[in-house]
Amino acid sequence: MTTPTSPTASRWERLRDSYLLYSFKRDLIAQASLLVFIVLVAGAVLAPWLAPMNPYDLAQIDILASELPPFWVDGSDPAYVMGTDAQGRDLLSTILYGARVSLIIGFGAVALQAALGVCFGLLAGYLGGRVDAFLMRLADIQLSFSTLMVAIVVGALFKAIFGGATFSAYAVPLLVLIIGLAEWPQYARTVRASVLAEKGKEYVDAARVMGLSSRRIMFRHILPNTLSPIFVISTVQVANAIISEAALSFLGLGMPETQPSLGSLIKSGFDYIQSGSWWITLIPGLVLVVLVLVINLLGDWLRDVLNPRLYKG
Repeated sequence: MTTPTSPTASRWERLRDSYLLYSFKRDLIAQASLLVFIVLVAGAVLAPWLAPMNPYDLAQIDILASELPPFWVDGSDPAYVMGTDAQGRDLLSTILYGARVSLIIGFGAVALQAALGVCFGLLAGYLGGRVDAFLMRLADIQLSFSTLMVAIVVGALFKAIFGGATFSAYAVPLLVLIIGLAEWPQYARTVRASVLAEKGKEYVDAARVMGLSSRRIMFRHILPNTLSPIFVISTVQVANAIISEAALSFLGLGMPETQPSLGSLIKSGFDYIQSGSWWITLIPGLVLVVLVLVINLLGDWLRDVLNPRLYKG
């Protein structure tokens, strides 16, 4: 038995696929952003093979080589291209490993946000009534607080309940959970709006007449037609999650200094700026800015491409 599909879905998908490639070929900023993003992700993924040393291996750390400047500054050591931090770790290695941690937290948190927000948005938009009122009021209450404030409160509670040692040992999954719980309303409200626009269409009525379950209608037929805004939100939210991790680490509620992330690297070098060791904070900070910038630029390009109202082909 065939199931109904949106009458405009296949046509819009063909237009979207052709315009996606066409727009990408003509947008130099999107091409440059994607290239930089691929380089950063590849460096993070291949860190165990590309990094000159393993910052987690204490045997490779030389405390006597601490605070060495990068290669273009007098007094540098050719063995440490980007210099070293206050613990004697090679800064290039810590940045590669730290970027991997930041990306894992960013993508993991967004996956959790999307899972919660999409489910709640589908339920609220399709079922309506009390379910809609309860879920949207819950989202409104959470949105009344800043995301960082929610993350700080939840992070402080986790650290107080489990203790600093346990929090440090499970910092990555805990940060994914904290940031994910703080951002799900963005997805829920967007998906709910899309579901309200879709559920009154003929293909949804046909699915109900055929006796399909509400779960199948929501996830099999309505959800595919709401993916465009979800993809756009996800690109922005990855950047926001990475920034949130950096902010929490800087405040002492994120990754510990012994487990480098871009945020913890910035925090570890902040106390040494006035002593002249500016590179410990500045270089990881620049990497963080570039990473977030290219993700946001790709998100802006994707938003324009996936919005059918902007299509002029």
